[in-house]
Amino acid sequence: MSSKQTDRDAENPGGFAVGDYDAIAELIWEVGAVVAGAAHIEAGMKVLDVATGTGNVAVRAAQAGGEVVGLDIAPTQLDGARRRAEEAGVQVEWVQGDATALPFADESFDRVLTAFGTTFAADHDAAALELVRVCRDGGEIVMANWCPESFPARINALVRSYGEPLPEGAVAPWEWGTHGHVRRRLGGQLVLAIEPLNVDFVFASVDATMDFYEEKLGPLLAAKAALDEGRYDELRAELRAMIEELDTGDGETRVPGSYLLVVGHKPVPDLRPNTT
Repeated sequence: MSSKQTDRDAENPGGFAVGDYDAIAELIWEVGAVVAGAAHIEAGMKVLDVATGTGNVAVRAAQAGGEVVGLDIAPTQLDGARRRAEEAGVQVEWVQGDATALPFADESFDRVLTAFGTTFAADHDAAALELVRVCRDGGEIVMANWCPESFPARINALVRSYGEPLPEGAVAPWEWGTHGHVRRRLGGQLVLAIEPLNVDFVFASVDATMDFYEEKLGPLLAAKAALDEGRYDELRAELRAMIEELDTGDGETRVPGSYLLVVGHKPVPDLRPNTT
């Protein structure tokens, strides 16, 4: 598999090309509004949503008046995104493409957005460079990145521990949810503001949480298909214990999804001649 493929690649059954990512995305629908709001989109701005999934951010950006392109590597995700845009009554251009090799010219967009998608690119440096490359000088890049302690990051790490480990030298997706990783990848090119936020995952009970993820989460479905019954039962027991550990609900199950909201301003170069 190419190092430029992501875990959401349609050719990677261990990622989000299987399962029901639309249902997963519904749980974090509100984050799309947070990301689009942080971008301060004005009418007519050219906006790119990278690794758009089912369009949580792209739809909100279009509602704010942006001329929006939503890109994802998995065509099945774009099918859901088209449906969401149609339901919202907005126009978005949908493009299949790779976050580490964006099919756009330099400085094509006023705003470049991504929520929980670009972070899954295998090559973090390439993904960061591409975000910056397609953003115009004076524009802004906004990311939402799961923190390592968040439920999505922990379940991802748990499932990986029962299957293929990360390739040697690869960096885990949830490292994007640390200040140091963001600053190392983007700090030399952008003026950064980083804010910790949270979205709760709420279900009727622990059983309901388990049922949902076992039916909808692609990596978990892939793990169940790949593991023998006893090994999968071990994974399932660890997942239940994790949910019980994280549960802060009162009468329902509520597990936290902590994330970093990253806003990066791309400065306009100072082209004045040096007179010293």
